[in-house]
Amino acid sequence: MRQLLLPAVALLLSACASTPIPPVDPQQAWVDFATPTPGAKLVMAQRLDGKNLNDGRYFQMPPGSHELMVRFDFEVPAGAGLGGLGQTMYRTCFMTLEYKNFQAGQRYVLEGRSLAFTPNIRLYNAARQLLAEERSVNCL
Repeated sequence: MRQLLLPAVALLLSACASTPIPPVDPQQAWVDFATPTPGAKLVMAQRLDGKNLNDGRYFQMPPGSHELMVRFDFEVPAGAGLGGLGQTMYRTCFMTLEYKNFQAGQRYVLEGRSLAFTPNIRLYNAARQLLAEERSVNCL
């Protein structure tokens, strides 16, 4: 049974990864994700205005004010008191950000960064101006 389960899971995951991202709608604002710091593994959309999303690879939304919740996974080097030297721990955080002025046809970048155990997300416009940072962080 276990031998059948692994190929089925691999097939399901590959199907999700090959699903194309929809074309950019010029009537919507678009948010891409980035993880520029070493050890950052994943930034993925969870919710838009309190509603779960079907595809966490992007946000596309009407202009105006929105609350975004993202998942951010990153590595944390473990010290002697945290499981041994040289080992790596993984941390998953759910962070919420609010921005009141999303513009139609504009692209934004949401960056997940970490400094040791402390995560941070920042929203930038196409000119690389900082627009907003997280307002709440919940980590596992």
